[in-house]
Amino acid sequence: MLNRIEGIVLKTQDYGEANKIVTLFSREGGKITAMARGAKKPASRLAAITQPFTHGSFLIQQGRGMGTMQQGEQLESYRHIRSDIEATAYASFVVELIDRAVDDRTPQPSIFNLLQQALHAISEEYDPEAIALFVEWKMLPVTGIYPTLHQCTNCGATEGEFAFSFQQIGFLCHRCFSIDRYIIRLTPAQVKLIRTFYTVPIEQVGKLTLKKETKTFIKKIVRTIYEEQTGIRLKTRSFLDQLDRSPEYFPKKENPSTSPEEGV
Repeated sequence: MLNRIEGIVLKTQDYGEANKIVTLFSREGGKITAMARGAKKPASRLAAITQPFTHGSFLIQQGRGMGTMQQGEQLESYRHIRSDIEATAYASFVVELIDRAVDDRTPQPSIFNLLQQALHAISEEYDPEAIALFVEWKMLPVTGIYPTLHQCTNCGATEGEFAFSFQQIGFLCHRCFSIDRYIIRLTPAQVKLIRTFYTVPIEQVGKLTLKKETKTFIKKIVRTIYEEQTGIRLKTRSFLDQLDRSPEYFPKKENPSTSPEEGV
């Protein structure tokens, strides 16, 4: 059976001298794999369409086992991702996280939209670190983690000073700080930002201009949740850590955009 599938290439694996096993995240069928015969050959019509981050329409011959990719057509070009090392690094992180977190052949159109929005935003030269943070927070429910961020996890209060509790996996108000001695206190701006990352679609936010220390602070919280609650540790994080440690080798571009969060 031949099926036309809209998907994004998450990763490829060489198979034999000329073939690739391609992992796609599709809108219709979730994560699937397909054999792309001859795709390693430069002259192959499948060579370009099977590159990571490619958003395309694919014709897949389905059988009992792995499908076979017959042809593909590119729907959206993410040229900036491939030409900028920082964009490539954060896009690789995003696709690895989604690959690790989702099950095979489980339709999840909302996750497909999240992946598409994230890659589009990175390609449009939005802050890739901020985009990766959006994806990390939004993927928590997919891993079975539902942080309580709209109110205090203990008493339900929605007003007051808040802190993050890894013990409670969510916010505690100042009245309940005593139940967790290891809370991380948050400013009102940090509370708002975490809620934005978790609840607001990427496409509705616009370009955030955030201080590096703000992103690092928020990143440590969500990374600790993943490590302590999900056990997911990503290979791409080591390269992102290297980017952070060696900024002189990867100069940042000036971002003239402003937003309500500027200076946070």
